[in-house]
Order: sequence, then structure tokens, then C-alpha cells
Amino acid sequence: MANLITTGFHYPYNPDLVERAKELRKNMTKAERKLWYEFLKNHKFVFLRQRPIDNFILDFYCSELNLAIEVDGDSHYSTDAIEYDNYRTDILKGYDITVLRFTNDDVLKNFDGVCQRIDEFLKTSIHPL
Repeated sequence: MANLITTGFHYPYNPDLVERAKELRKNMTKAERKLWYEFLKNHKFVFLRQRPIDNFILDFYCSELNLAIEVDGDSHYSTDAIEYDNYRTDILKGYDITVLRFTNDDVLKNFDGVCQRIDEFLKTSIHPL
């Protein structure tokens, strides 16, 4: 793995992932496009698409909330993939990033439920100053 770049403004990230993240932004899955264009793009909190953090690319990330939203396809269902996703989530927790995971089917077949779950998470996570 490449050395991570650390700045005072962002979490450490692998610079080798920047080009891949740009590609992924241009070629989002159907479920990612739906969640982005119909919910997250104009959300009151700013979400970024395909954000490199550490050695990972997060599907959607909100820095203000330290929240990652992952939309998982079929490749995430194998035992190895589940173990890797758990490892990845543990690393992100080390940065105080919360990860919400949804399947492509969740987004495509229960879109309102996914949006409601995200909003419920936001309501319980945000504390007025």
C-alpha cells in the first residue's frame, strides 16, 4: 500500500486512489446515482462522492457529520468481502467516522426507507450547541 498523505485539513488518504475515485464518480452504479441525485446531492449537509480516506474510497462522505454512506453490490456478500468491509469499518471508526451501509436492492427497492434511515440517524446524531 502507498504512503498516506496527511494534511491538517483532511484525513490521511492514499494519493494513488484519486484517479480511481474520479472514475467512480463518472461511473456510479444505478443505486449510487439514485441516492445521489434524488437525496444526497441537495441535502442540507454537504456530501462528497467517492471520497478517498486512508486506503479506501467511500461512496458518500459528509465531513461535518463524520458520516460515510456505502451502497454495496453483490460483490460485498462473500465471506471474504464481509470480513474486508468489517475491517474497513473498524479502520474508519478509528477516525471517528460512522459507516451506514445499504445494499443496491435497499436503495432501488426501498428508497424512501433508506432516506428515512439516513435522516433518523442524522436526527439522533446531531446535538444542538
